[in-house]
Amino acid sequence: MSEERPAYSLKAPGVSGRSLHLPGRGAFPPVDEHLVEPEVTRDEIIEGRRVVAFPAEAPHAVQHGELQYVLRAHVAPGYVTAVDLLTRFDQKSDFASDACVCRAGVDPQTGKRHLEELAFELVSEQREQDVSEKAPRMHLRGVRRIFAIFIKSQQVCEWSAEGPGSWRPLGLASEIEDSCLAKPLAVAALLDAAAADDAVVQALAAKDNPELLRMKVAERREGEAQGEVRGIAKSILRVLERRGIAVSPEQRQEILSCTDLERLNHWVDQAALAATADEVFQA
Repeated sequence: MSEERPAYSLKAPGVSGRSLHLPGRGAFPPVDEHLVEPEVTRDEIIEGRRVVAFPAEAPHAVQHGELQYVLRAHVAPGYVTAVDLLTRFDQKSDFASDACVCRAGVDPQTGKRHLEELAFELVSEQREQDVSEKAPRMHLRGVRRIFAIFIKSQQVCEWSAEGPGSWRPLGLASEIEDSCLAKPLAVAALLDAAAADDAVVQALAAKDNPELLRMKVAERREGEAQGEVRGIAKSILRVLERRGIAVSPEQRQEILSCTDLERLNHWVDQAALAATADEVFQA
């Protein structure tokens, strides 16, 4: 949600920080040369118009958290995610996207942080007009791809700069593929919590997450151990059967449910010598 504040003087600190200048129509200013003061005000500037980024209601706030959760898991090595990152997009615009992906570290050409490559906007109570005004300015600055999640209509769109510019819907079954992402991001994961969980696990697996790898190794070892236990238990029953020794249902269940390898190995030895099934279980 935003509120327009018409009374505003477009003055900004100069590159040195010691002087003031009126923004003109020259080259793009540095990404961190701001018209508003970060972390002090909720104000943003869109084409010279001051708007206020109000705190969100539950639908917007929850979706914001879910978006960052999914994005963080999907970023490729060398990239980072950020929320509410204030960026000077042009001489008269200084605002933040709800979430973005940018290259980590410092841009050697500017000595500043890297510009966003992917930007995401959430639209609920916020006016669609504001988001549609932001998109072309982000695009002109160099943000490669811009997405909007329309919460009420449960739709994800990507900005197209063709013609006058417009939001193009993405199919629910489609994916967002990009070099910034280690794995294509399922559009459904941006709208549904269960799909988000699945997408996060798959993305972490695609990045060979060490903890997931440890879990896989542990599961494999556990499976191998269970297979070994099951095999020994069946061997005990097979030996007794071949020797013609009757085994009660209770004794069969005790053998099959035992997970103690040492005990099972003892029972194997006993099965070859015992005269009755009861003797197998003797210490």
